[in-house]
Amino acid sequence: MKLIEIDKKIYRKRLNIVIVSFIATLALLAVAFGSLLIAIFANELSLVDSVTGEKGSNFKYNLLGAILALLACMSILYQRRHTDYFKEIYYVWQLKQIHNTIYRRLKKIKLASKNEQSADINALIILNYYYVGLKQLYLLDDNTLVLSTLHKNIDELNTVLTNKNLEITTEQFKQEMLVSYK
Repeated sequence: MKLIEIDKKIYRKRLNIVIVSFIATLALLAVAFGSLLIAIFANELSLVDSVTGEKGSNFKYNLLGAILALLACMSILYQRRHTDYFKEIYYVWQLKQIHNTIYRRLKKIKLASKNEQSADINALIILNYYYVGLKQLYLLDDNTLVLSTLHKNIDELNTVLTNKNLEITTEQFKQEMLVSYK
């Protein structure tokens, strides 16, 4: 996946609108679906239990209503993910997925990149992509606490690249490169 520049203000504004809309829609649909399920299936629950003296519970109908509401909201987001409005949000979501995959394999990737005799070029490409993408994500999410550590890692990688006379760009990264670092 190619890294692209994202306007932080547009991304944050749209993400906040999507989050609030998702929560509001989820709440409304959960109540509506739960009420509908109770109206259709819970007619015998109005009777009082002769043993406990309590009315029957509608918990399972409310839970099913919440699950149906969640599925409906997820379906709406899934269908809209390629629209212009969701461009930045979907890009960041995909980038985070790739970074999670890289993070799970980071120990092996770093080990392959630090081999003094023959550093793995693919490992260096993956690390470069990972660090540049992390910097973009941290800046978009205002996560400035770890930027100093990230800059240190970027400087170390640049030193290795300079010592080996290599020029690496993020465009060289392909997800298929990660297969060999399981």
